[in-house]
Amino acid sequence: SGGEQSPPLFQFHQDGFLVLENFFTPEECDCMRHQIQRIVAEMEVPPHCRTQFSTREEEQLQAQGSSDYFLTSGDKIRFFFEKGVLDEKGNFLVPKEKSISKIGHALHAYDPVFKQITHSSKVQELGRKLGLERPVVVQSMYIFKVQTISLVAVTPHQDATFLHTEPLGRILGFWIALEDATLENGCLWFIPGSHTSGINRRMVRAASGASTCVEFVGSEPAYEDSQFIPLPISKGGLILIHGEVVHKSELNSSESSRHAFTFHVMEAKDTSWSKENWLQPTPELPFPSLYT
Repeated sequence: SGGEQSPPLFQFHQDGFLVLENFFTPEECDCMRHQIQRIVAEMEVPPHCRTQFSTREEEQLQAQGSSDYFLTSGDKIRFFFEKGVLDEKGNFLVPKEKSISKIGHALHAYDPVFKQITHSSKVQELGRKLGLERPVVVQSMYIFKVQTISLVAVTPHQDATFLHTEPLGRILGFWIALEDATLENGCLWFIPGSHTSGINRRMVRAASGASTCVEFVGSEPAYEDSQFIPLPISKGGLILIHGEVVHKSELNSSESSRHAFTFHVMEAKDTSWSKENWLQPTPELPFPSLYT
């Protein structure tokens, strides 16, 4: 395709992120929220969240249960809870919908509503505008970011730390605000232009028999708060996130939640997916093509 790049894409290459307001309609957002309510209503609490600790060995089994639950979630729809919301019998100490931190990592493959959004014609069109030739969807997540519980901010990170490719520069995040994301409820913050100097840290699968399921290689440098700019965005807005751009979110100090649906796409042409990534395609779910 000849001609000049349209300004927003130029902006994306320069900053490492791009805000597209009103990308999805309020109806599409509500549809996703209603679907998640349905999924949560039918949720079973995973067994590893219900163990009553008594011995060191059982604690280790519990930790192993939780890491297996995470490591094998790439081709399933699974629930990840905020800390301290379940008692040792797996009963909720707070309302169910306020107890969940996120649901992942294959909503895009197995849920009709999220599948339709992920492969919607406007997403595919955006992929083509970005010049993606063989984009595949590697994972998706529904993030709740509820006030009372989310006492933890999301520390500065690069998505390629968790989703490593050779070469780099092949991962792209699509982050959809299902409610207004504001300074008060924990919108995303970015360091513009920070996507051009590689990655500092990798999360890799630990050797079998290790005490943890993953480990970090390298370390995240200290970033100055002043380097970050906030990106508040209205319901239905989409933020495109380059795999190596540094971003974070602060605590949700407001009364309102900050629901978001996010998925990651890899340009599969001439790219290899790291065998050390926590997330691996499976025979049941090879990474599906974004283009249908």
